[in-house]
Amino acid sequence: MTTLAQADTVPAGPEGHLPGTPEYRRVLTALFAAGIATFVLLYDTQALLPDLTRAFHISPAASTLSVSAATIGLALALLVFGPLSEAVGRTVLIRFSMAASAVLAIICAAAPNWDSLIALRLLAGVALAGLPAVATAYLREEMHPTAQARAAGIYIGGTAIGGMAARLVTAPIAEAAGWRWALVAAAAVSTACAVVVAVTLPPSRHFVATPLRARTVLAMQRRALADPALLALYALGACAVGALVAVFNAVGFRLTGAPFHLGVGLVSLVFLTYPLGTVSSTVSGRLADRLGRRAIAPIGCAVAFGGVLLTLTGSLPVVIIGIAALTVGFFCVHGLASGWVTARSHASGASPSQAAAFYLFTYYVGSSVFGSLGGRAWSAGGWPGVVTVAGSLLGIAGVLALLLRRIPPLVAPRAAG
Repeated sequence: MTTLAQADTVPAGPEGHLPGTPEYRRVLTALFAAGIATFVLLYDTQALLPDLTRAFHISPAASTLSVSAATIGLALALLVFGPLSEAVGRTVLIRFSMAASAVLAIICAAAPNWDSLIALRLLAGVALAGLPAVATAYLREEMHPTAQARAAGIYIGGTAIGGMAARLVTAPIAEAAGWRWALVAAAAVSTACAVVVAVTLPPSRHFVATPLRARTVLAMQRRALADPALLALYALGACAVGALVAVFNAVGFRLTGAPFHLGVGLVSLVFLTYPLGTVSSTVSGRLADRLGRRAIAPIGCAVAFGGVLLTLTGSLPVVIIGIAALTVGFFCVHGLASGWVTARSHASGASPSQAAAFYLFTYYVGSSVFGSLGGRAWSAGGWPGVVTVAGSLLGIAGVLALLLRRIPPLVAPRAAG
């Protein structure tokens, strides 16, 4: 008999890497490093938005395009890399993504004008798509089913560290030497991570290549769009990340202005809340292995919503606590949803990599569109406008998480016997 905690979960084969084994540690080390590199490069301009506004004489809303261009490039590329991974393999794309994005990161630092910077950020997003397109599918195939949610949580934790490093590395260097050297530093971090991935990532043991045919890809896409639970999970990720990015896109403008008047370097310390996301995603993954994702996801939405409301205060410590709660809640939701998509898709007969691609496509479209709304809301209505946007998105996410509790779980064929 399958419990709720086991539902929507599928074994990775007759065997799978178990916690405590050398292979398990190598997989997690590689994907943790890859997650860091991906999010360092994806969000390395976010803490620099006030500097970019001054350097290129653009509006705060326009400056957010440096973030949105990368995320929309990544979103579009996911629709290609997901199906492509079924033919060429997961590890090939992961290694390619790390190497190509590190090169483009260095070129971004030398962009001669605003338009070229945006174009290069778009290309960098495309290069970065190789990792998120296949990471959760790789974990599902290679890890023992009892460790999949935990492993996905640790991978998401790496992305949280990367998101923090993107701001903590770039902001102080930008304050001391300018935004170009800040981007060079981010490129150096990503290059080091790419070396770790190349050395430690084990080859796939359970991947079976599928010829890439248009009819096959269309059939995979239809199956990944046919399950209501998957559609709800796609929307859940988009709303949750949209709220997070809207807040973080605007928080630099708020804290550098009245009544706080902080420098860019000090504002970057707000991103020290990101390690809480690592803890949150790891702990929520373990709880989900025991209690089920359906029980934990609504709690994450509620925590994030409460955190956004706390940022309305004029007290800096309370604002930081609110941002910390938002971070904890978001990474709980995203860590659960990303692993849930691959498990649910396999149990429903859909392609896990295609479902993961759709999830991440909507996730990064949400990051791009709703994140840019944060800049526009700041320009139009100040911080209350930002909170309205983020709070509304988290309210929708909470409703979706509750609706997912009412959709019957699917039992994986092997788990069901």
